[in-house]
Amino acid sequence: MGEALYDAGVVASVAAFTAAFEANPDSVMIRPGTHTMLEEMPASDAVALLVKNDTVDLQLTIPEGYTADQVVERAVQVSGLPAEDFQAALEDPAEIGLPEQADGKVEGWLYPDTYTLEPDDTAAGLLSQMVERTKSELEEKGVSSKQWQTVLTKASLVEREGMHSDDKPKIARAIENRLDDDMRLEIDAAVAYGAKKSGTELTNADRDNTKNRYNTYRHAGLPPGPIASPGEVSVDAVLNPTPGDWKFWVTVNLDTGETKFAEDFEEHQRNVQELRDWQAANG
Repeated sequence: MGEALYDAGVVASVAAFTAAFEANPDSVMIRPGTHTMLEEMPASDAVALLVKNDTVDLQLTIPEGYTADQVVERAVQVSGLPAEDFQAALEDPAEIGLPEQADGKVEGWLYPDTYTLEPDDTAAGLLSQMVERTKSELEEKGVSSKQWQTVLTKASLVEREGMHSDDKPKIARAIENRLDDDMRLEIDAAVAYGAKKSGTELTNADRDNTKNRYNTYRHAGLPPGPIASPGEVSVDAVLNPTPGDWKFWVTVNLDTGETKFAEDFEEHQRNVQELRDWQAANG
């Protein structure tokens, strides 16, 4: 404890903390955990604060729609574990429990939730928790293990395309309708993922790039895998899409996320024009 506190700048020396620890009869009551301390504290005050056992839970929150890179970046920031440890864990898919159908790629398998960190947590352990949560959630929903990757891929598209929960089952239906009719999905979020860009930065050249395997304008069917970690709402949307004949959708107000759906291209073009009008009016 003295070394950890000295390294963090809390006490002036390990010896000072050790002396204060031995002088306080209640020091044996100190429990492991995360404590909020001040820098440059008198050693006796540091021991007295630890004796109170006012530990705080260090929590790692992963939002829905984060990519694997974003998850790792957040985990490094919150846990303090080296980025190299996470990279090493990702290079050993079996160690973190990634199923074979994921083909060694963790994208989509890091379940978005809040995780309470423990002092002995490792990078591999944290990633394993997230992967296991994904598998257990799919199992609880009755999804066959053979369909896990497909469901996560579809749900990730829904996650990145839908801003509102009510829209997601309709987007899931439109995706199914397109796949059933052998239509290309033409989903900007997938193209952007493959191009390593945000959706607002896409160009016509990006949509024409056949080398991008996630370019759903140029390649038929689903992309090679998930493009983000989908939340439960998006997974449920894929498993229970809203009945309907929609094949098109577009967000017509980028502030509110209002999305309109269409069954045919002509109606869709009117909705797209509504978006263009909104963009012109809002710079």
